[in-house]
Amino acid sequence: MEKTKIVTHNGSFHPDDVFSVAALSLLFKGNIEVVRTRDPKLVKTGDIVLDVGGEYDEKRNRFDHHQTGGAGERQNGIPYASFGLIWKHFGEKLVGDSGVARMIDEKLVQPIDASDNGYVVSSKEITPNIFSYTIDDAIFVFNPTWKEQREEDIIFPKVVEIAETILEREITKARAKKEAWQFVLATYTTATNKRIIVLDHEYPWKEVLIQFPEPFFVIYPNATNGTWGAVAVRKSLNSFENRKSFPAVWAGLRDSALAEVSGVPDAIFCHNKLFLAVAKSKEGALALAKEALIS
Repeated sequence: MEKTKIVTHNGSFHPDDVFSVAALSLLFKGNIEVVRTRDPKLVKTGDIVLDVGGEYDEKRNRFDHHQTGGAGERQNGIPYASFGLIWKHFGEKLVGDSGVARMIDEKLVQPIDASDNGYVVSSKEITPNIFSYTIDDAIFVFNPTWKEQREEDIIFPKVVEIAETILEREITKARAKKEAWQFVLATYTTATNKRIIVLDHEYPWKEVLIQFPEPFFVIYPNATNGTWGAVAVRKSLNSFENRKSFPAVWAGLRDSALAEVSGVPDAIFCHNKLFLAVAKSKEGALALAKEALIS
């Protein structure tokens, strides 16, 4: 079977071109040939051209964004880089689900596009001069230093493999999350007491339950050790402020000390930030949440 020829730029690589090639490699099941060049004659030979060539024409599989005027932007104002253009055209075909493709776009593609276009999505400073380590950092670290031999063309395929692994995992987790949301919504809908939602698996639930005003705590089983957790619902997805915290006197307590102060015999632990309490049984976790509600 003839390989799909993908042309991108040579020299230093970026998350934009690395993840674009990774997505296409997954789509075509590795049956691709990658040419890294800026030679206009060679660029014209590509079946798919990305991040080079100075044109965006999805009908001809041209996906650059460096030309005058760029390649458009999303409704939220984030401009498209080549990864976003590739994902817009091929993403749903790769994952087989428009909802999953949108989740990947929001979590991975848009931050990469924003950074590549010089837009800062998040610059959260942990402490002065200490910042979160990003996907950009993880890709850029593989570019040669000024002291090393320039071997980007040799390194590039290895970095694409890493990006493929990341993208595969993001797709797998997005599919699972979307499926889980159906169960979480059904559990909320049928719950008699909507202030405490009891789940039968450790589903990702935050995006669903935070939409509703009633839930304060979520009960779930820990498949690793058989315990049950009670976790506080936050006020928003980007907030660390709980709608209702566990009692301050529980902070950091374990085992008998927590059991004594909470009145729950099988209580195991309460996080010192008061967003999580753990018990040996579902009944114990539920009792911890109920006690927190009335405290």
